Amino acid sequence: MKKISLMGATGSIGTQTLDIIREHPAEFHLVAMAVGKNIDLTRKIINEFRPELVSTSDKSTAQILKSEFPHITFTYGNDGLSEVAVYHKAEVLVNAVTGSIGLMPTLQAIEAKKMIAIANKETLVTAGHLVMEAANKNSVTLLPVDSEHSAIFQALQGEKDKNIDKLILTASGGSFRDRTRKELENVTVQEALNHPNWSMGAKITIDSATMMNKGLEVIEAHWLFSIDYDKIEVLLHKESIIHSMIEFHDSSVIAQLGTPDMRVPIQYALTYPDRLPLNSANRLNLAEVGKLHFQKMDLDRFRCLKFAYDAGRTGGTMPTVLNAANEAAVAAFLDGKVSFLQIEDLIEKALSNHINISNPSLSDIQEVDAETRNYVYSLLKAEAP
Repeated sequence: MKKISLMGATGSIGTQTLDIIREHPAEFHLVAMAVGKNIDLTRKIINEFRPELVSTSDKSTAQILKSEFPHITFTYGNDGLSEVAVYHKAEVLVNAVTGSIGLMPTLQAIEAKKMIAIANKETLVTAGHLVMEAANKNSVTLLPVDSEHSAIFQALQGEKDKNIDKLILTASGGSFRDRTRKELENVTVQEALNHPNWSMGAKITIDSATMMNKGLEVIEAHWLFSIDYDKIEVLLHKESIIHSMIEFHDSSVIAQLGTPDMRVPIQYALTYPDRLPLNSANRLNLAEVGKLHFQKMDLDRFRCLKFAYDAGRTGGTMPTVLNAANEAAVAAFLDGKVSFLQIEDLIEKALSNHINISNPSLSDIQEVDAETRNYVYSLLKAEAP
């Protein structure tokens, strides 16, 4: 039985990870978890899975739950995240939190030599060079949970890296893939959260609509698969049936296909190199699908994707700025403080304002992350009526 620590247990990836554990109780056991502010869902998870260690976002929630579940150890905050990440009984850490808050626990889990199933792309975007250096030093495997990176990882099994010509990441196009930029001027938060294919959390759904999510995935792919940005292509594929492809230098293309269901890559990360049945998943029926559509990405239409390529190629602290500015801008949009297109404007201003540090330390990254958020907040205050 594989013992699991789960960060982000009440989020979209977290709850789907619990689906996998629920379907295979003889294979997996949840021993530790970190949650956000959804105390009702947290209670249900505790009652069903009985983890030994639970971390909450704040002290008061931890105290309330401790009074209800006295036999469970509770902690909270960033220190609590770290405790869950390195919990001594866990063999695998599933990092399903959203944002750069996942960086420090990931580095600590690597130092503790945990196998890591990583769904927190911001960790690699913010500090990919440090994360991969630590993973290589400690012989730790990072197993991708994002459907695109899992697809590449699966297609690479038995292949040699030297034969790769390029990686092709597919993109659904998000909530507004068929709208012009003019038509995006007055879109609402609710419209942006209405993704046509996937059921995801609010932040990643907005990122999908701006195409920043795909930009972050480009940077993540660069680090996970040690491949140059010029060999990473993004292709618009509205059905989300082909999750990604690899083109080899003999012109062969290998793709991984399936219905849009995040439980499939989550389970593969937990079972690798083996596979288990997933009876709850919908099977792919290509005859019913009938046609698959593909379209070249328009970087003028999806400016955030261009920002990501540019930041990734520049390297240093530019990806840190990209991610921090995006997190702050998306939060402002979700709070109704800026329009949808202003997300791009805020990110562009933050990137233009930054003086790059070419080989940043962890403290450099943390400082730049905080400075970037403060810069975006200052822009928001200046624009406020």
